[in-house]
Amino acid sequence: MGVDYYKILQVDRNAKDDDLKKAYRKLAMKWHPDKNPNNKKEAEAKFKQISEAYEVLSDPQKRAVYDQYGEEGLKGQVPPPGAGGPTGTTFFSTGDGPTTYRFTPRSADDIFAEFFGSSSPFGSFFGDDIFGHFGEGVGGGGSMHQSAPRKAPPIEQTLPCSLEELYKGTMKKMKISREIADMSGKTMPVEEILTINIKPGWKKGTKITFPEKGNEQPNVIPSDLIFIIDEKPHPVFTRDGNDLVVTQKISLAEALTGYTVHLTTLDGRNLTIPISTVITPNYEEVVPREGMPIPKDPTKKGNLRIKFNIKFPTRLTSEQKAGIKKLLAS
Repeated sequence: MGVDYYKILQVDRNAKDDDLKKAYRKLAMKWHPDKNPNNKKEAEAKFKQISEAYEVLSDPQKRAVYDQYGEEGLKGQVPPPGAGGPTGTTFFSTGDGPTTYRFTPRSADDIFAEFFGSSSPFGSFFGDDIFGHFGEGVGGGGSMHQSAPRKAPPIEQTLPCSLEELYKGTMKKMKISREIADMSGKTMPVEEILTINIKPGWKKGTKITFPEKGNEQPNVIPSDLIFIIDEKPHPVFTRDGNDLVVTQKISLAEALTGYTVHLTTLDGRNLTIPISTVITPNYEEVVPREGMPIPKDPTKKGNLRIKFNIKFPTRLTSEQKAGIKKLLAS
């Protein structure tokens, strides 16, 4: 059957937001471990249950899943209403199927700190100066002291691109699902389309940052969403900085007598490069300005470097050897 969150908070199933806040305030203050030094183990367990119950019932999405499927469904694989991601998780939609839903309870101390404005206010709330937590002169306009919002760690996602896309530049659209919060702190799932303009010449490892596009949570600055360019393998070319490298397989006769390279460039042009010199195993033909665009100035390009894999014969007849010696001797 699972845990009865309504029973833990001592509220009925129709409890409103104010009822939940009153119940949590009362029970959290009663069972906080710092207030129960002589019964800390039991207090910690009850405090954790109270915090988890409040987290679920105060969030409309989690509460809807809990009401329909219970605790087991909430913490299992049940798709949430609207198929949005739960708080604390950002999902990337790839079209491979529905996103699964799994609720992981937050820290009880974090929930308490967000609710009361401090993770350990008892030195003020239960000490000699009951109003010390609220600053000097509560009636005189003092404000509650809260720790500065922390920045959530960045979320990184690779963005595979073909060599053609990195050569010509392209535009990619990515659909993300995340949680946003309203003025009251309630969160709701939304989907957004992010547009990424891939510039000609960008390299593997280039980062595109969308500031604060992670989930919105109380007292937390949302994560930056970072896409990192990755380069897909190409069947013909490999990239070396701003240069393009291609290897041609040729026979020994072609290496000695001349060879013409025929290539189709990444933007669809046909190149014909005749080579009349003798091609040695380490020979490299360089074609200027036929490499990758240089990102800072796409009107300029690196070079195309053509390497050769020469196929030598496995054996020669006596007549062939004699003929070669005669030719080379002259």
